[in-house]
Amino acid sequence: MNRRHFLRFGLLTAGTLPSLDSHFAAKAEPVANLTNPSLTPPAHPTLTPALKFVDVSRGNPKPYTLEGAALEQARLTPETWRCEITADPFTEEPHTKYAASIAQPLTLKNGKALDLPALMDLGKQHELHFLKAMQCLNIDTPLGQGVWSGVPLSEVLKLCGKMENVRRICFWGFHNQDPKQLFKSSVSYTQCMETPPGELPVFLAYRLNTNAIPLLRGGPVRMVVPWSHGYKSIKWLQHISLTNDARISDTYATGNNDPDSFLKTAAYLDKTSEPLKFKEGAPIVLRGQVISGLSGLKRVEFWVRRVDEHTHTLADDAPELLAAPWAPCTLEPEPDWSRTLPQFIRPGDLRGFNQTTGRMTTWPPRYAMCSYFASLENLPPGLYEVRARAIDGNNIAQPEPRPSQKSGKNAIQVRRIEVKS
Repeated sequence: MNRRHFLRFGLLTAGTLPSLDSHFAAKAEPVANLTNPSLTPPAHPTLTPALKFVDVSRGNPKPYTLEGAALEQARLTPETWRCEITADPFTEEPHTKYAASIAQPLTLKNGKALDLPALMDLGKQHELHFLKAMQCLNIDTPLGQGVWSGVPLSEVLKLCGKMENVRRICFWGFHNQDPKQLFKSSVSYTQCMETPPGELPVFLAYRLNTNAIPLLRGGPVRMVVPWSHGYKSIKWLQHISLTNDARISDTYATGNNDPDSFLKTAAYLDKTSEPLKFKEGAPIVLRGQVISGLSGLKRVEFWVRRVDEHTHTLADDAPELLAAPWAPCTLEPEPDWSRTLPQFIRPGDLRGFNQTTGRMTTWPPRYAMCSYFASLENLPPGLYEVRARAIDGNNIAQPEPRPSQKSGKNAIQVRRIEVKS
């Protein structure tokens, strides 16, 4: 992004800066009220087009590159897609004394594996739609956001009849028939079967922004775990296994990751080439995106400090950062859903939508994201660092309470700008 585009479209938050020195004072002014409309940066779209999500697919060759007969043999077309549901016969003293069992396995061998028409038939009674941001545990930028549609996993499992000795539900997708490429995730029985009212269930998704999920995004059917990072939302879903082994066997656990981590409330700065240079007196508009995680979002804050080329890097727990004059940002307002939602979905169909107010219960809702903005004016010549952080519903500032990268990359991001006379 060059300087001219940055001036026009921005990089960070909403409002204006806290006082750096006597040259300018703090104020809180929404970007929408800036005197020069050309300086108001367009927000990131609420819904990311399916093919515009950041891709972090696994596999060699990647399943979405298959064509023709290979695609059909992999059961990755709407007509050939099948998902098996089985009980794991595993036992091991003293952890797992009894094997899991289900009354009716759904397998290719018995001809009862779940197909797409049967799944969508369940959708006639149980289909749900909700806004969810996808984010990788080990990547420091959001991957995209969409309205996902599908059927709760709990309803799908009812097709198997009575189950016994089930403590975890594991699932995996197509992996080129190579055991070394298998990527597996899981949820507990309780997480699957006892979703609290108002919460979002684990579900089998078959639409993204009302269209069939493209192969690139993990279609025809993808498991979606709303509260988790993307590694739980398995692409190219093909097998669900019910086990009595309570130990987590997710593939991601073998990489020193936290396989049960939740999406974190975190602010991200738009990526730019650095340092960005501006002429003194030129307005600077900054922007980014914030994800509302498990603990919700209270606000986004930003801080600008003057530095020089030899200024040391601040740790996330540095005293200067903790005591800094952080100032609140302005979030991009909730969109007009009648204009934002794809065809065939009404605002009232979205989970978290309040029918009385005509708005979401919270904005952004948990596990979703929105843009935020800031405007910097009258910065004296010099070199500056700009930071942004989220404050969650517990009034805890990013990167706490979990600064460990292995439970979700959550460091406070920083950008440098230079103002020249």
